[in-house]
Amino acid sequence: MGIETEKKYLLKAIGAFKRRFIVVSPEFKILAANCRLNGLADSETIGKHCHHVFYDRSSPCENCAVKESIEKRKPALMPKPESTLDLNEMPCFFSYPIYSGNEIEAYVSMDFDLPTRGGLEEKLQRSNAFLRNLISSAVDGIISSDTKGKILIFNEAAEKVFGYTVDEALNHLNVRDIYPDNNAYEVMRNLRSDDYDGKGKLKSYKVDIISKYGEIIPIMLNASIIYENGKEIATIGFFHDLREELRMKEELEKTQLQLLQAEKMSSLGKLAAGVAHQLNNPLGGITLFAKLILEEYDLEEGAKEDLNRILRDAKRCRDTVKELLEFTRQTRHLMRPHDINKALTRTLFLLESQTLFHNINIVKDLDSSLPLVLVDIQQLYHLFMNIILNAAQAMEGKGILTVKSLLLKSEEQVRIEISDTGPGISEENLPHIFEPFFTTKEEGKGTGLGLSLAYRIVQNHGGHLHAESRREKGTTFSIILPIGTQENKGDASGN
Repeated sequence: MGIETEKKYLLKAIGAFKRRFIVVSPEFKILAANCRLNGLADSETIGKHCHHVFYDRSSPCENCAVKESIEKRKPALMPKPESTLDLNEMPCFFSYPIYSGNEIEAYVSMDFDLPTRGGLEEKLQRSNAFLRNLISSAVDGIISSDTKGKILIFNEAAEKVFGYTVDEALNHLNVRDIYPDNNAYEVMRNLRSDDYDGKGKLKSYKVDIISKYGEIIPIMLNASIIYENGKEIATIGFFHDLREELRMKEELEKTQLQLLQAEKMSSLGKLAAGVAHQLNNPLGGITLFAKLILEEYDLEEGAKEDLNRILRDAKRCRDTVKELLEFTRQTRHLMRPHDINKALTRTLFLLESQTLFHNINIVKDLDSSLPLVLVDIQQLYHLFMNIILNAAQAMEGKGILTVKSLLLKSEEQVRIEISDTGPGISEENLPHIFEPFFTTKEEGKGTGLGLSLAYRIVQNHGGHLHAESRREKGTTFSIILPIGTQENKGDASGN
């Protein structure tokens, strides 16, 4: 048989070989192949690195038979890890060098079964493809590592949570590095205990992890130890990012507090209305008869001072009753579209000439794109004036007052922020500032109804009023009002 005929049959034999058969350079570049690789034509694979074509890796595989042949300059047999850890059932990689004289010019890489099991590798490949797709599509981060901490699996969701690329995680990251303060050892200790759903399992375990950029992220971890023949060989964890849930929980708690505050205000309002009406008549009698005594009797100077003190205190009581009645009054208001910036500017114009504001620097940051907002403008003047006066008094007439407006487009709302550089409100007092009769001012300098009335006005407009404060840093009151439509005008009382 001629040499050419032998070559022809050898080439046909290689082409008919059902296993993968490729020739690579010492640099792992594909020089020849007996089949289309991963659906790519020969021209698309020749010259490319084998580890990139087969596994989308930037460096050779850990169990690469060619790498073993290069190191030992002789044939090498390596098990293929994607299938199973049982050597009797799994396909293997085999590599041997091709010599040119005394120099190695290329390496042959092929795989085969030990023993041959018809269709096993094809089934395993389908299973592996399905498993890889399942892991890749998971909404939680999935990380698997061996007993030394080398990462074996790192899915797309893990990329988003931790900030590492898959290639970075597989080649450079140790699983211990994702836990701050050596928490990895605590996680493993709990995994091996019986306290979290049995030995070798960790269920609904809250732990902090650290991202590539140093951010500490709260995680709900479900993890398991992978055993083979009773021996630990790896771990796998499902990392659920809790940041969004915690944010929603915080928002829900704020909403619940606002609802509780609204219910409290409603109950106190009804109580205050009854008390105010009951006090009005006796206060009128006290004032009337005190004046009559002063006018009709020739009294000593001390008695006159006492009666004048009674009149002053009675007037304070009547002023308080007047504010109570205003606070509790629920009538139909005139709702019209108004310019919020104009209302703020007018309020500041009326106040800034007062002595209290002479040493206060007023900063205005008003959004010119604000649409008209459906409000009762008289109530809004009262609201702005009350909060701005409170801010000036908190600063004791010296500091910076910032008034800002902006449009919340996504929610169709307008936000007004009034900030001061005063001493701030303590954590103990902050939750109570909108309650009727609560005041931090000295006795006789406030009734404690101003912010309660402000809260009621904003509530009646379908909006929200809240305050944020830091000691020695100042306080910011945020007013959020719905833009509304002109068809909705008429009732701002909440009826």
